[in-house]
Amino acid sequence: MAESGLSYDQGPPFGAPLRYFLVAPLFILLAAGLGTLLPDWLTTRWSPISLALTHLVTLGYLAMVMLGALLQMLPVVLGTPVPAVRLVGWLGLLGLSIGTPSLALGFLLGEPLWLYAGIWILAAGLIPFSIAISVSLIKTAAPLVAWPIRQAALALVITLLLGILLAGAFASLWPVSAITELTALHAAWGLIGWVLILIIGVAYQVVPMLQITRPYPRWLTHGLTWILFLGLLLISVATQVESMASFGLLGTLLLSASSIVFASVTLRLQAGRRRKLPDTTLNFWRFGLASLIFSALVFPVLHWLPEDWTDAAEISLGIAFLLGFVASVVGGMLYKIVPFLAWFHLKTQTHAKVGSIPNMKQMIPDNLARIHFRLHLASLALLLPTPLLPTPINRYASIAGLLLLAASAIRQWLNLLQAKHLFLKHGGYLD
Repeated sequence: MAESGLSYDQGPPFGAPLRYFLVAPLFILLAAGLGTLLPDWLTTRWSPISLALTHLVTLGYLAMVMLGALLQMLPVVLGTPVPAVRLVGWLGLLGLSIGTPSLALGFLLGEPLWLYAGIWILAAGLIPFSIAISVSLIKTAAPLVAWPIRQAALALVITLLLGILLAGAFASLWPVSAITELTALHAAWGLIGWVLILIIGVAYQVVPMLQITRPYPRWLTHGLTWILFLGLLLISVATQVESMASFGLLGTLLLSASSIVFASVTLRLQAGRRRKLPDTTLNFWRFGLASLIFSALVFPVLHWLPEDWTDAAEISLGIAFLLGFVASVVGGMLYKIVPFLAWFHLKTQTHAKVGSIPNMKQMIPDNLARIHFRLHLASLALLLPTPLLPTPINRYASIAGLLLLAASAIRQWLNLLQAKHLFLKHGGYLD
């Protein structure tokens, strides 16, 4: 494993990121459970249950993992510790853990009070977190990972502001015109600006280091996320200025082409990796990148589909991107990051000799990760086509797919919990 230039001594206590990682799968479990009880998510992405499920996945699972990873990555990779990391870590964790269910409940019940509570609880947790990581990003001189993370952090702020604006409108706190357009922008800045750009920035470091590949080419690392950011700006202008509507198509094409380029280059690097042993985490990545390519190919043609197909296609696209791409890549990253952190902190804390503590493979055995991958794959094989199937077949397929998704979340949670138990059993401490 390439570790040159990494500052492990500046990393936070193991408990800071681990708490985020352990809570995250529970939100997938909650989303899967609600989806089986309330089938209206199959009809349109604008239904209350669809909005609730989307935010449970994006905030409760994806943002939870990503913020936990940033707590660890910024000081280690960029060499700049996050200020007040314990306090900021707890605020972010509590904000997401309490604010996300409140927001989801507000969508489900149509109750302004719950929406209002969710907004401000999330803001109370995420604003201090955003300020802290911004301080860390301003101080760093490392260009490779820093700029994509800076762009992602800015996109997160834009996403939060748009979310507050929209949630306030739903809660009747203030009037908002063009809600459909602003909702599309909120989704674009969140999914592309925050999620995709952050994954790309993390991949620049994680893929070569943990998957033993060659580094990403210079032309890619110095320009790709800027093109994505430009695409988002063009789409934003197009939705707000009617005379510049053509910018929207250009922005969409830039987003799709950039996503395909990133996925293709990453797959090529992984194919040429030096370590050829079977690796479940690599399977997560390959499936995730294939889902990204699929999403990027479908995204530009949505507007040309027959009107009767649009809602179903949008839901399937959301499943492909959120669960097929992001959740898969995140799962693959966790099975590398958590075992390494558990082993490293245990070795550092106990000064143990090699062989006297579990190695990384023992922290989370590959056979357990493989069970999670197979459950995840099976759930998506059912869920992806479900919105396009006729009633009542889609209802039965969705229940089966969501039950498999719930089982995969439980398996992931138990796998991560095993790493924690082994760490504590051999004398480690979280704080």
